[in-house]
Amino acid sequence: MSISRRNFLKAATVGAVAAVAAPGDAAARGNLAMPPQALGLLFDSTYCVGCKACVTACKQANAIPFATPVREAHRDTSIDIGAGALNVIKAYRHGDASVKDREINGFAFAKKSCMHCVDPSCVSVCPVSAMQKAPLTGIVSHHKENCIGCRYCVASCPYGVPRFEYDQAFPAISKCQLCRHLRDEGRIPACAESCPTGATLYGPVDLLKREAERRLAMTPGTLYKPERGQAGSGEFGRPRAASTYVQHIYGDKELGGTQVLHLSGVPFEKLGMPTLPDRSYASVSETIQHTIYAGMAAPALVLAGLVGIISRNKKKSEHGPEDRS
Repeated sequence: MSISRRNFLKAATVGAVAAVAAPGDAAARGNLAMPPQALGLLFDSTYCVGCKACVTACKQANAIPFATPVREAHRDTSIDIGAGALNVIKAYRHGDASVKDREINGFAFAKKSCMHCVDPSCVSVCPVSAMQKAPLTGIVSHHKENCIGCRYCVASCPYGVPRFEYDQAFPAISKCQLCRHLRDEGRIPACAESCPTGATLYGPVDLLKREAERRLAMTPGTLYKPERGQAGSGEFGRPRAASTYVQHIYGDKELGGTQVLHLSGVPFEKLGMPTLPDRSYASVSETIQHTIYAGMAAPALVLAGLVGIISRNKKKSEHGPEDRS
């Protein structure tokens, strides 16, 4: 039986669709659950004054050289994350930028670093386990010794976090590891440790969520003392008035949740944070892959089609070209 290329492609497409749609062997995978001892950060944009002490401290803690001289005390000149900066502070400005944390004619600050997703795409796509998620703390780390430089993690991250050193002879992936080396010494991440206002707070994710919910529920203008450094440590900063917040904790639901949460007084998209669905990309892609390859039905169909085409072409070549005169 001969099969044309067109009929083969049609059959392969129908078979693949049927395999994905079929409810059989491979059930859909839902989002992964938050790890039992999940650690993370809460960044409150309304607290941030743009001093960039967190950027400088991160470089010092991770032995990252300064690409350009620091122009002022505690002020770094990095404009984006990469091998030269694992976290950066960016600014939103509109109109005359006269009022902080206001969308119209205002300004605000945003922090960019790894979000430490609950169900990370970078871990899902990595073929050699160079990207790993700690089962207890949930911290997503990169293991350079395993990395083969395929850059799947770079392409898959919806936040654009893992970066590849294209300009190096021996390039590597760089990303925030939440200062795991400092935690081994009993310290907290450098960005939270150095923040003078408490804009970056470190701790168990459940405590960070409770603190974020408390701030969202406060009446704007109410005076209170913000925590500094680590949630639940009892260390507080100077009293300040509660801000008017966007009533959403960014990272609470996005792609199944993240362990780095954000609060803001202006819409998150203005701070360069993408609007994302609740279901993780990793759960979608793994469901499709596992369904297609369940029982090896789809690959077997493709292989049979290829064998059919090769066999037909071989017979044609043996009998010479058809006489169409």
